[in-house]
Amino acid sequence: MTTKVLLDILSSVKLTLTCLGLAIALVLVGTLAQARMGTFAAQKEFFNSWWIYLRPGDVKIPVFPGGLSVGAAWMVNLIAAFAARFTFQKRQAGIVISHLGLIVLLLGQFLTQKLAHESAMPIEVGQTLNYSQSFQDIELALVMTSEARADQVTSVPYSMFSREGRIDLPGLPFSLVIRKFYPNARLGMVPSPSPIPGERVQGEGLATQGIGTRIAVQEIPPVSSDEEANTVTAYVDVFEGNANRGTWLVSSGLGAPQSFHVQDRDYQIYLRPRRHYYPFSLALKEFHHDIYPGTDIPKNFSSVVHLENPAKNESRDALIYMNHPLRYEGQTFYQASFGKGDRLSVFQVVENPASWTPYIGCALVALGLVIEFLSHLLEFVRKRS
Repeated sequence: MTTKVLLDILSSVKLTLTCLGLAIALVLVGTLAQARMGTFAAQKEFFNSWWIYLRPGDVKIPVFPGGLSVGAAWMVNLIAAFAARFTFQKRQAGIVISHLGLIVLLLGQFLTQKLAHESAMPIEVGQTLNYSQSFQDIELALVMTSEARADQVTSVPYSMFSREGRIDLPGLPFSLVIRKFYPNARLGMVPSPSPIPGERVQGEGLATQGIGTRIAVQEIPPVSSDEEANTVTAYVDVFEGNANRGTWLVSSGLGAPQSFHVQDRDYQIYLRPRRHYYPFSLALKEFHHDIYPGTDIPKNFSSVVHLENPAKNESRDALIYMNHPLRYEGQTFYQASFGKGDRLSVFQVVENPASWTPYIGCALVALGLVIEFLSHLLEFVRKRS
């Protein structure tokens, strides 16, 4: 296949219409799936994936291109059409610039889906935080509490502890072995003297240390709706060399860390929402919940925070309120929610390295359309005169 033939295929209108049809079908199916799966799960399954899979048992069969595949094919089609059909002539400037804007828009959406992430920072009045928490992701945290100045934290991502096997931890005098993992589980106190006849209680007796010795675990199907959350649970062995120091039950359904001792140092182990740490901190000084006089209708939510960045010798106050976020060091802090009798403020933290692309893309499309309209208008006026 010659380069010209390949370029003709990639720049064809048929490919453009195919991508458009696939995108429409994907939006329709993905939107309907949100009622069943929830927003986050549907977005991950249909739009943030290369393929949509059919899963009969443990087999994954690709059946339909995902949002990333459709977007990539469409962007290649636009670039190929741009290269094959357009030469930069004065009378075609508007069309060329508009197509360039569409390419920037598609590229920006692709970068946003791959690079951007959102998290939450719930912070109480008088509290200081230098991290935010993921909405969906869970991590296994190991905290050495023996240091006087600060805790040393080692986090294990979900992709590592969600499968059974050994996990080596560089810099720590022990390793972990995941004995049993449950994507979702129901926790309860160990029944006595025995479970209900016919009901199988999984994991009973696996834990030898901590509160897990008194808790029974029953595996249940994972959930995906926005109103529900999985109780991620695992049984973890702590090995110092070849010596097993015990088995702990860790779960997002347990309220507090559990402690153990290795080589004269104290450690805590627990599951928590994945944290994103920053080189600066925010302290909540004030939170205001304003309402319209004589009603309970919210008028405004605002937070006064103190920003501290020792590396830049920066210390100042900032006001965050509805539609007026704080933008700092690539992070955008929005006023999202509140609680605890107006003592708690919740910020939605957005990091999007490609946030500038929609503005540039829309500006290019608008500029191209204006140029194209004015060129035709001037041509019409010239002919009339």
